[in-house]
Amino acid sequence: MDRFTILCTVGMVLHLWMAVTEADYMKYKDPNQPVNVRVRDLLSRMTLEEKIGQMTQIDRKISSKEIMKKYFIGSVLSGGGSYPSPTASAETWINMINEFQEGALSTRLGIPMIYGIDAIHGNNNVYNATIFPHNIGLGVTRDPELVKRIGAATALETRATGIPYTFAPCIAVCRDPRWGRCYESYSEDHKIVQAMTEIIPGLQGDVPANFPKGIPYIAGRNKVAGCAKHFVGDGGTTNGINENNTVIDWNGLQSIHMPAYLDSIKKGVATVMVSYSSWNGEKMHANKKLITGYLKKQLKFKGFVISDSQGIDRITSPPHANYTYSVEAGILAGIDMIMVPEKFTEFIDDLTSLVKKNVIPMTRIDDAVRRILRVKFVLGLFENPMADYSLVHELGSQEHRELASEAVRKSLVLLKNGKNIDEPLLPLPKRASKILVAGSHAHNIGNQCGGWTIEWRGLAGNITVGTTILTAVKNTVDPLTEVVYRENPETELLKSNKFSYAIVVVGEPPYSESFGDNMNLTIPESGIRTINNVCEAIKCVVVIISGRPVVIEPYLAKIEALVAAWLPGTEGQGVADVLFGGYGFTGKLARTWFKTVDQLPMNVGDPHYDPLFPFGYGLTTSPTELRASQ
Repeated sequence: MDRFTILCTVGMVLHLWMAVTEADYMKYKDPNQPVNVRVRDLLSRMTLEEKIGQMTQIDRKISSKEIMKKYFIGSVLSGGGSYPSPTASAETWINMINEFQEGALSTRLGIPMIYGIDAIHGNNNVYNATIFPHNIGLGVTRDPELVKRIGAATALETRATGIPYTFAPCIAVCRDPRWGRCYESYSEDHKIVQAMTEIIPGLQGDVPANFPKGIPYIAGRNKVAGCAKHFVGDGGTTNGINENNTVIDWNGLQSIHMPAYLDSIKKGVATVMVSYSSWNGEKMHANKKLITGYLKKQLKFKGFVISDSQGIDRITSPPHANYTYSVEAGILAGIDMIMVPEKFTEFIDDLTSLVKKNVIPMTRIDDAVRRILRVKFVLGLFENPMADYSLVHELGSQEHRELASEAVRKSLVLLKNGKNIDEPLLPLPKRASKILVAGSHAHNIGNQCGGWTIEWRGLAGNITVGTTILTAVKNTVDPLTEVVYRENPETELLKSNKFSYAIVVVGEPPYSESFGDNMNLTIPESGIRTINNVCEAIKCVVVIISGRPVVIEPYLAKIEALVAAWLPGTEGQGVADVLFGGYGFTGKLARTWFKTVDQLPMNVGDPHYDPLFPFGYGLTTSPTELRASQ
C-alpha cells in the first residue's frame, strides 16, 4: 500500500471516528451546556410519543416501572392520601420513587420523571413529618421571614422522602370563609398574600441578583420546585362555593387576585397550577387569554403550567362528557402538563390524534415540552435523578418541630381576655390545685392539623407523630398541678370538683375542598354543648381550632377568654407556651371575624363592614417569663 493510500485510509478512519464521536455527544446530557441549549437539543431528538409522555402526569397508584418506560411518562404524583402505606418510612417512599425513576431512565432518551406531592403545610402526606400551621394561621403572623424558613424546612422534609416537587404555595385571596379551601389562603388582603410568597425562595432558594424575570430557579438538591396556585381567582367564587364562578371585572381580578402571581414569578416559581374555578363564566382550564396571553406572554412566565387533578375533565358539564374536546381546549389554552391522574391512556390517545389531525399544532406541543424540560434541567434531575437516604433524618426533625411551635405561637389570636379589662384570665397560672381540659380537639392530632394531613380530607385521631394540646398543657403546668381531661365532661364532674379554671378546645372537624364548603359556619353541636356546660360552671378559656372564623357570638358572653388557634398542626406545645405566658400573644387577624353568616361576603374596606372582630384585631399579652425574643 503506497503512502498516499495509507494517508487517505487514515483520514477516512479519523473522519468516521469523529463523526461517530459527535453523534454520541448529546448536548442535553452535558451539564456544562446552557439550559436552553440542552432543552433545544433534547427536544429536537424527541418523537411525538415521547413529547406527549412528558406532558402526562399519573398517580403513583397506577404507576409502575413498566408503564413509565412504555408510555414515556414525564411525571408521577401522590394525590391526597396516595402513599405506599399510612405509616411508610422515608426510605420506603424513596425506594418507591426510585423504582418509577428507573423506568423513566430506561427509555431511549433517558428523560427523568418529576415526582410531585401536596406538601402544603409540611410534607403532610407522610407519617412523622412536621405539620406546620395551615396558611390561614401563617397569615396572622405577618412574618414573611418565618414563612420562608417554613418553606426551607418543608423542602428538606419533602426531599427527605425523595420528592423534588410540591404543589405549593396556594396564593388564593379568600374573600368568603364559606369556601372549603379558605384555610389554604393566607388572608383576605392581597398584600399579606403577596408578602407570604416569600415561602417560594424558602422552597426553591433565593433568585440571584439580575436573574431573568420569569425563568424558574431552584438552588440545588435541598430545594424543591414550587407551584403557585390556583390561577386565578379561586378565592373569589360566588358564596365561596368551591370550583365555582368568580364574578369580577378585569381591574378587580388584577388588583385582588393577580398581584401574588407577579411576586411569585419574580421569585422564580417553577410551575403554576390552573384553578378549577371560572372567571365570569369561562372555565380557567380553557382560558387561553389568561394562561397563554397574560401569564406566559405578558408576565413572561417560562416555567410550566399544570392542570389541577382531572381539571380538564371539568371543562365540560358534566365532567368528562366530551373528553376529546376537553383535551383540545385545555392544551390550546396553554396548559403544559395534565394531571390525569389515572385514565392516562385516554389522554395520550386523544392528544396524539388531535396533533396528527392538525387540530393542535406541533408548536403548542413543543412549547409545553420545552417548559417541562426546562424545569427538569433547572431542578438538576438529569444529573441527580435518583434519590438517596442522605436527608431522611430531616423528616420530623426536632429543629423543624421547634420551628413549627414558633409558628403556632405567632399565629394565635387573642380575641377576648377576661369579662372586664381589669381582670384578664390569660396568661394562666401554671401552679393550680386542679384544672380541667375538655373538648373534642384537646387530645386529637388529626383535628389539630385539619385537612391535607395523611389523607386528602384529613382524619380525626392521633394519625401521626405530634404533641396534642392536652399533652402540651401537662408538659407546661407545675408538676403538682392535677390535670383532669374529659372530652365531654359530665355535669356531676363540673359541680363536684373544685377546678381553678378550664381549657376548652373545640372546633371544626377536618375537611378539604368542596367537603369544607359550609353555608352556616357553626362548629359541631358537641363543641357548643361543651362550651356552654363548662363555661357556665368554671372560669374558662376557649381555644377554637378551625380553618376560618366561625359563629361564636351567641356564647361569647359565657366565655372568659377566647383564642383563635386556626389549624396549628402537630406542635400543640406552641398553644400551651402562650396560654401559660411563656410567650405573649402577638397575632393579628388576617381575616375579618363576622357576627353572622348573613353578612358574608364581608371584607375589610367594604361599605357594609360591621364585624365582630375586625381585620387586624388581636389583644396582646406580655410573657411572664424572661426569655430571648424570637
